[in-house]
Amino acid sequence: MLALLKKIREAIAHWWSEFTLQTKLMAAATLVVSLIMSGLTFWAVNTIQQDARLNDTRFGRDLGLLLASNVAPLIAEDNLTEVAQFSQRFYSSTSSVRYMLYADESGKIFFGIPFWDSEVQNSLTIERRIQLPDDYAANSELPMVRQHRTPDGVVTDVFVPLTHNGTYLGVLAIGTNPNPTVITSSNLTRDVTIAVFISIWVMVILGAVFNALYITKPIKELLVGVKNIAAGNFKQRIDLPVGGELKELISSFNEMAERLERYEEQNIEELTAEKAKLETLVSTIADGAILLDTNMHVILVNPIARRMFGWDGAPVVGNNILHHLPPVLQMELTRPLYQLVAGERDSAEFRVSLNQPTNRTIRILLTTVLDQYRESLKGIAMTVQDITREVELNEAKSQFISNVSHELRTPLFNIKTYIETLHDYGAELGEQQRREFLQTANNETDRLTRLVNDVLDLSRLESCRIYHFDAVDVAQAIDQTLRNYQLNAKDKGIELIQEIEPKLPPVLGNYDLLLQVFTNLVGNALKFTNAGGKVVIRAYLIENTKTKQSLLRLNSQPLAGKVRIEISDTGMGIDPEHQEKIFGRFFRVENRVHTLEGTGLGLSIVRNIIDKHHSSVHLVSEVGVGTTFWFDLAVFQAAILENPSSVTAADGN
Repeated sequence: MLALLKKIREAIAHWWSEFTLQTKLMAAATLVVSLIMSGLTFWAVNTIQQDARLNDTRFGRDLGLLLASNVAPLIAEDNLTEVAQFSQRFYSSTSSVRYMLYADESGKIFFGIPFWDSEVQNSLTIERRIQLPDDYAANSELPMVRQHRTPDGVVTDVFVPLTHNGTYLGVLAIGTNPNPTVITSSNLTRDVTIAVFISIWVMVILGAVFNALYITKPIKELLVGVKNIAAGNFKQRIDLPVGGELKELISSFNEMAERLERYEEQNIEELTAEKAKLETLVSTIADGAILLDTNMHVILVNPIARRMFGWDGAPVVGNNILHHLPPVLQMELTRPLYQLVAGERDSAEFRVSLNQPTNRTIRILLTTVLDQYRESLKGIAMTVQDITREVELNEAKSQFISNVSHELRTPLFNIKTYIETLHDYGAELGEQQRREFLQTANNETDRLTRLVNDVLDLSRLESCRIYHFDAVDVAQAIDQTLRNYQLNAKDKGIELIQEIEPKLPPVLGNYDLLLQVFTNLVGNALKFTNAGGKVVIRAYLIENTKTKQSLLRLNSQPLAGKVRIEISDTGMGIDPEHQEKIFGRFFRVENRVHTLEGTGLGLSIVRNIIDKHHSSVHLVSEVGVGTTFWFDLAVFQAAILENPSSVTAADGN
């Protein structure tokens, strides 16, 4: 039994939990309203019943007084026959009287209706007495009224003292029925109230069941469906056997879900295509690009950024970027990233030097990504630029400015000093001294000229100027260069040697530019070679087995050979650590190993000129042994066709 009650209680609790809060509140409100209405109805019924009892009491008392006043004289005269006849007529004419009993002063009943008749009288063998209420006062002139319930209904008992001329004769007990109309109305009202109360709750229960089965369940299914749709599950469908407006609502919902699913598929295709375009675009830009969400998780990263941070093959997308950055970047970016996410700033820019995975300097630009209304934050765009070359160039420029300033200051100071001396003390100086001062000023002027020319040459070479290329006699350019440095080499005690292959074909190039290359390389060789050393310049044709075969195809352009140029010295050599940088702009080895003069532009000019000849300059050097610079120049093809014997002779060497 307990188990059954427990199951019923659990079933009711589960059933009640299925209702929504609104339904529960509605049920509670219905209960309260029905209780109030029922209470008011029962109060009204009770009031009506009390009024009916009061009316019945008044009616019974008045009826008893009327009857007593009529029979009291007859009883005083002991005319019981007349009393009986009058009572019988009174009883017959009044339907409200249930009974009438007459008792003497001792309580003995001497007449009663309807109990008193000859048949009953003859059968009585026991004296009958009236049982008066305990609170009945025999000497009271007022009647006493009470009501009691019998199997046939409520009876109003009226006990009227019988007195005549002040003499107490006994008591008249008369019982009256209540007003049948009032009773019927009261009972009807009570029954209707109970019926209404029961009907209300039956309707509430039926409505709750109907609501749970036909309204709440579909609404819950619709709510779950809407949540799934909001979560992006457009495959959600609802299939419930309902009709009416709910059926139309469910049908509309399913149709909406179906359209959203088709729209999602179409959008996915478009978004996939757009994402592919975006990824392709991002992957082709020269800078590193990283896109973060509001939780600083990586959404997109291009290959440039992966290479910069060494993320190749690492699962970076979907993870917090701070977990994958180098420590130095973590310290720099943590606070700005949190400030951007919190909306405290819109952008930030940093310059950081990294040692891992390679030594480089990067510039990082952080920018917030807002929605179309520029109200809410959608993410953070991170642009990474490799400015290593820019930093190096700036450093080199700073060094260059420092070098040029120093180089300019020294000759200018010397020129000014000697000229002021000549101006102030020229009359006191001898002819030889004046000549030496003027020669020194002239040399310093030449030094300034070379410095300015180097700067102008480098600027001209790095501009977009177009140079005319033609046949160049390498032997002539080399011979002119060596003649220019002959005296300088003799003064320093250095031997100049040229080893030029006979009948060397002309090369394709610019004579003035190649002359400047030879001048810079031979000048550097003399500068860094001590007395007793040698500077050798060589030129020879590189053997090419395809040349002879190409010459037989006169209808097509032959594949010409190349002339190699070498400038060797027995100077101090170049450290391996400097050999990679020596061709850079503004780089001066003498700043690191000695104090010889120079602008650091000579080899940079050489490299630019050789690049314009579609070749490369190389070097082989050993400290304390010497250095050799070499490069190849293409043979002028027209010259090969006009003088194939020269090529043949060269190939035979």
